[in-house]
Amino acid sequence: MLVAASALGLVAGDWQREVAISHAPPSLFGMADPAGPRTVRQSAAPWDPQMLPTPVDIVDPLAQALRELGVETDPVRLRQLADTVPSLTAIADPIADEVQAARAALSGGQGEADAERSTSLALGADKWGRDVAAKTLKGAQTSILVGLAAALVATLIGTVLGALAGWFGGVVDDLANWFYSVFTSVPTILLVLAIAAVLGQRSLANLVVILGLTTWTGVFRLVRAEYLKHKTREYVRAADAIGASVWRRIAVHVFPNISHVVLIQFSLLAVSCIKSEVILSFLGFGVPVDGVSWGSMLNEAQNDLLTGKWWQLASATVAMAVFVTALSLLADAIRDAPDPRLKRR
Repeated sequence: MLVAASALGLVAGDWQREVAISHAPPSLFGMADPAGPRTVRQSAAPWDPQMLPTPVDIVDPLAQALRELGVETDPVRLRQLADTVPSLTAIADPIADEVQAARAALSGGQGEADAERSTSLALGADKWGRDVAAKTLKGAQTSILVGLAAALVATLIGTVLGALAGWFGGVVDDLANWFYSVFTSVPTILLVLAIAAVLGQRSLANLVVILGLTTWTGVFRLVRAEYLKHKTREYVRAADAIGASVWRRIAVHVFPNISHVVLIQFSLLAVSCIKSEVILSFLGFGVPVDGVSWGSMLNEAQNDLLTGKWWQLASATVAMAVFVTALSLLADAIRDAPDPRLKRR
């Protein structure tokens, strides 16, 4: 439900907003400030010109010697002379206003509201002050959508090629098996990197294409074997006898009887594609720079871990482990559902 709400923009829609100080600790793990949640206000300028001492406030150990030489040392006179010089405040205020306007523009026009940042969040903040919980939900949306879309593409490719190869045989089968041998003979990681280099620009669509083109071989092998087995069954011959066309026998008569195999392979591929997307994003071949996924979070967290900032790594790892485990259990349940030996009598 949280992933669906994130996809609709109801949750984690503003994950890029800087709501906390850099590397704000997580409050749920006992690392919050014991004085309670506070806010810190960032000054418009890095220094306050009013805090600078004036020349008359500085104790001069050579004052007596200067008086003997006839140099002006009267504080009243010096203060009158200082009033004629433009103050540091008058010089710094325009600069401070420009800095504040630039900061407001970069933060999305939030103005004074963005100047207040929390010192602790539920799951902490990254080095830019963005909420790790919001990034985890947005990363879940990216990883899951890419994994499901890539699994769907791979299942479609493997099912179509397997059905054609298993039903027609001959040249079609030889050609499909040649493609299968080519894709399985190349190591998966090299094939993924090669396709990523050809596609060039990083995007979610390219990521779906990369994973879809490299994970269809298992579906092809199983579907081809099922069509080789079912095309000689009596119900298929009966359909041929009553005048059913070839495509009707392939899609209407045989496919429903092997659909459980396709469904099981889709659920297994979804888990595999999600893990592959995380690995690609970790290596820098996944989501674009302005996007986020569990893999990109792990890539950022490896530098934070060196300084003891562990919460982004823990959040992405736990979220990925929980979802992949749940999806694997669902895949096992789908695989066991059609098996009559596991049904209770």
